Amino acid sequence: MLTFVPTPIGNLGDISFRTIEVLKDGELILCEDTRVTKKLFSLLSTRYNVTFPDFQFISLHSHNEKEFLTVQNSELLKIKNCIYLSDAGMPCVSDPGSFLVDFCLNNEIEYDVLPGANAILTAYASSGFSNTTFTFFGFLPHKGSNRSDFLDKVMNSDTLAILYESPHRLLKLLEEIAHVDKDRVIFLTKELTKKYQKRYKDSSQNIFNQFKNETIKGEWVVIIEPKIQENKGIITYSDIDELSLAPKQKAKLLSKLTGESVKDIYNKLIS
Repeated sequence: MLTFVPTPIGNLGDISFRTIEVLKDGELILCEDTRVTKKLFSLLSTRYNVTFPDFQFISLHSHNEKEFLTVQNSELLKIKNCIYLSDAGMPCVSDPGSFLVDFCLNNEIEYDVLPGANAILTAYASSGFSNTTFTFFGFLPHKGSNRSDFLDKVMNSDTLAILYESPHRLLKLLEEIAHVDKDRVIFLTKELTKKYQKRYKDSSQNIFNQFKNETIKGEWVVIIEPKIQENKGIITYSDIDELSLAPKQKAKLLSKLTGESVKDIYNKLIS
């Protein structure tokens, strides 16, 4: 049995009772970084007076995830009570874990995914946008045509676009967004769930101007409102009726638009 466990994204109090119960029954811990996970267990043990088992720890991350997925380890996951944790937040969401889930599905390994802390949904709920759909784009490519092409897709999205961005690339991103559409409303947040979490919402140009003079620290979630889709190419009855065309030609066009017979429309035009 393998259980995927979300970890707090900043506030230790966001750990769930169910998560602690699952951890107390664990035997093998698969985690992105063993040092980070061991520190988390130490903090949880102190804060909640919990005694955890003497876990076996295995580091499992994006660089060795595929190598771990072997027949031998398949049997290990079936006979041991295994737990997977990423460093912070929900496994598989801009974090390792998806190959492991697929491996379980393909090898009939029982698994479960616990609900919990997630930066995307927390930021979305904090943004004040009323849009009911959004697209999560993760991190943009760092540079080159891949970045410009990806940003073009983001800026032309017809749903809210949600991005993650690091502190040393945030100002560049804000400048790029403002260059494409200075009036586009964006929402930014950092230090989610922590004491000094910050939120900003304004036009991209105003945000960029403000952040040019800010000390940018921490990991950021950026939400960009959808591009306004213009109604192009819609032809109405009046548009055709006003054309300087012979009645028969006009009747044919109006017939295609309305579904009425050409003869009936022609008779109306000449009456």
